[in-house]
Amino acid sequence: MTAKIMVLNGPNLNLLGTREPEIYGTETLASIEAKTHARAAALGVEVDFRQSNDEGELVTWIQEGRTDCAAIVINAAGYTHTSVAIMDALQACDIPVIELHLSNIHRREEFRHHSYISLAATGIICGFGSHGYEVAVEAAAKLVG
Repeated sequence: MTAKIMVLNGPNLNLLGTREPEIYGTETLASIEAKTHARAAALGVEVDFRQSNDEGELVTWIQEGRTDCAAIVINAAGYTHTSVAIMDALQACDIPVIELHLSNIHRREEFRHHSYISLAATGIICGFGSHGYEVAVEAAAKLVG
């Protein structure tokens, strides 16, 4: 049975390619998704790639992932710094969690330096732009392989 890795994307990531390209680049989320699927296939794992602007929907998906997936990769975007609910859901998982950010959050505004997601994460990848998704899937695949 092929391991499935859930890749979750939080608010405003649907605007990638046009939103603050000097920070987030010009690549769209659809393009990142295609590259993530390709990398996963090369590693022999499956990816379930999703995006929502809704905190509650992300929590529901995390709860689904507890039993349906071998690992979770999450770019919680702005919820990284505010969501105790997402942190609690991730902490309830007994699977690896990879926290992911396109930019290096530690070189940005002070409020971005704190991450609730980090308290639940097995590891963190930040600052590599869209390539971070491929790195995160590779890391998750190694953890569950």
